[in-house]
Amino acid sequence: MSLPINILLVDDNQHMRKLLREMLKAIGIDSVREASDPVEALESMSTSHYDLLIVDLSMPMIDGIEFIKMIRTGADSQNPFLPILMVTGHSERSKVIGARDAGVNEFMVKPVTAKNLLLRIQSIIDNPRPFIRTSSYFGPDRRRVQKANYEGPWRRKDDTVA
Repeated sequence: MSLPINILLVDDNQHMRKLLREMLKAIGIDSVREASDPVEALESMSTSHYDLLIVDLSMPMIDGIEFIKMIRTGADSQNPFLPILMVTGHSERSKVIGARDAGVNEFMVKPVTAKNLLLRIQSIIDNPRPFIRTSSYFGPDRRRVQKANYEGPWRRKDDTVA
């Protein structure tokens, strides 16, 4: 059974793209287009519609975080609401926070398994987070749990406008 989802896979490593493509195929996703860098990805996004972007963090020229910022806040962005899954070998807290603050929906650390890839994709599809805009951020709400008694745009009462 093939799932009706169009994915753009952006990674400078050809072997990683092939591995991810095979995992996606194994979980039933056949419509996968590849790009070896963000420039090629932006060109592809200008002519095709994608339901999900899977992007690596470390790439030459433009890294994954800058690429995500271009998608989320670029004046010529084709789809700033495009769900983004970052797949990377970098698990440092600063990298995870940087990706979150750039606007990723989900973050995965290599090595990736087909099961975990499917779980992340299901999370993006089945539990979409609302998008928010502040003076310094546009993207999916970074809070995973929504509190019914929440009274404002900030996470903590002592937060101020940056």
